[in-house]
Amino acid sequence: MTEPAAAVLARFSEQVLGLPLPVGIRLWDGSTAGPKDGPAFVLHNREALRRLLWRPGELGLARAWVAGDLEVDGDLYELLKRISTLLWEREESGSRTAALRGALSVLTTPGSLRTVSRTLGLAGVVLPPAPPAEEMVRRRGPAHSMRRDKAAISHHYDVGNDFYALVLGPSLVYSCAYWQGDPSSGSDNTLEQAQEAKLDLVCHKLALRKGQRLLDVGCGWGSMAMHAAERYGVQVVGVTVSDEQAALARERVAAAGLEHLVEIRVQDYRQIDDSPFDAISSIGMAEHVGGKRYREYADILHQLLKPGGRLLNHQIARRPVRDEGKYRMDPFIDRYVFPDGELAPMGSTVSLLEEAGFEVRDVESLREHYALTLREWVASLEAHWDEAVKLTSPGRARVWRLYMAASAVGFETNTMGVNQVLAVRTGGDGRSGMPLRRDFVGASASTSTSALA
Repeated sequence: MTEPAAAVLARFSEQVLGLPLPVGIRLWDGSTAGPKDGPAFVLHNREALRRLLWRPGELGLARAWVAGDLEVDGDLYELLKRISTLLWEREESGSRTAALRGALSVLTTPGSLRTVSRTLGLAGVVLPPAPPAEEMVRRRGPAHSMRRDKAAISHHYDVGNDFYALVLGPSLVYSCAYWQGDPSSGSDNTLEQAQEAKLDLVCHKLALRKGQRLLDVGCGWGSMAMHAAERYGVQVVGVTVSDEQAALARERVAAAGLEHLVEIRVQDYRQIDDSPFDAISSIGMAEHVGGKRYREYADILHQLLKPGGRLLNHQIARRPVRDEGKYRMDPFIDRYVFPDGELAPMGSTVSLLEEAGFEVRDVESLREHYALTLREWVASLEAHWDEAVKLTSPGRARVWRLYMAASAVGFETNTMGVNQVLAVRTGGDGRSGMPLRRDFVGASASTSTSALA
C-alpha cells in the first residue's frame, strides 16, 4: 500500500529539521501529518512543493504563499511563532537555522530534487524551478543610487493610495502608533487616536513652536506635516520620492487649507538645498537608506539643521549578530516588500548619528506599540480582503498580509524593535538648547478639536 504523501513529506522534513514538525501539514490529496491541535500549512497543489524545494526556508514558503499554492489553516500568528525559530532565527555560527539551511542547500540540488520527488511519488513535477511571481522586484543600477532608491520606493509605496487608505485607515500614517494600552481595552484607544498621539509625541520631542521651519523626510501622505502645521503653526517642507504619495499629500494639504504652511515635494533628501531648518522629523524612512549610506544620511541631516536644531529619527532596528559582515535582509522582505531595505542594531544607529556631530539626548523603544499597530493593519486588510484584491492583485494582497503578520511576530518576540532617537545639533559653544529635564515625558495627543483631513 502506498504511504500517504503527507506522511512521506513529514518524515523527510523531520529528518532535515532533527525534531518533530512544529505545525501540521495538509496536502492536495487529502493526506495530513504533524500536530492536530494547532495551525497547519495547506499545500493546494504540487506547485507548492516545487516552490518549497527549490527555495528552502522563508523564501520558498513566501513564493508558494504569494502564488496561492499554500495557505494557512488556523491562527496565522501562532503558525509564524511556531516556525520563527526555524526560519527567522538570527544566523549565528552554530545556530539551528544555519545548520538547517546548510542541509537544505545540499538536499535541494537538482540531483537530490529528483530523488526527493521520486520518494514522494511526484516524479516529473518538482523540476524545473517555478518562475518568479510578478510581485517580485526587478532591480537595476547601483544599490542606493537616487534612481534605484526611487524605483525601490515606488515598488513599495506606489501600490495604490486607495489600498493604503483601506489598510492604514483615515490617518494614512505608515509607522507604529503610540498606544495607551491594548486596542481592545476600549473605544477611546483606537488606531486613529494612537496615530495622532504618535504624531503629537514627535512634535513634543522636537519642541515645535509657531514660526519654526520643519523638514519632514519621507513625508508619506503628509500626515506628520499637516499635524505639525495645524497644531503648532510651523512651516513644513515634506519630501518623498513617491509620486503617488506626493499627489495625495498635496490634495490632503489643500483640502485642509494648509497650503500656506505645508509644501510637499518629490525630492530626495540628498537634493535639499534650502536649509537651514529648526527641526527635522524622519519617521520610518531611514530603513531605506542602507548601511553604506547611513553616515552620509546623518551628515546631510546635521548640515540641514540650525545650531540647536533637533532631529527625531524614528527607525526600525534589528538585534545585533555576532558577525555583522554576514548580515543579510530577510529574502522575502527584500524581494517582495522593501527592496534594498536594511535594518541596523540600535547601537550602530546611535554611533553613526554621533559621528556626524549630533548629540543624542533620548532613545525610546516603541517595540510593543508596533506589534499592536501591525495587528490592527492586518485586521483591517482581512476585513476588506475582496476590496483589497480588487485594488491591487491577489498576490500583492497576500504579500502584505504575510509581511505585516510576520513583522508583528518579529516585534512581539524581540527579533525586531523600533526606536525614536532624539538628537540635537549643538552650537559652537556646545549649547544644546535642551531643558535640564525631558519636557516631553507623558506627552499625549493634543486636546484640540481640529482633526486630520
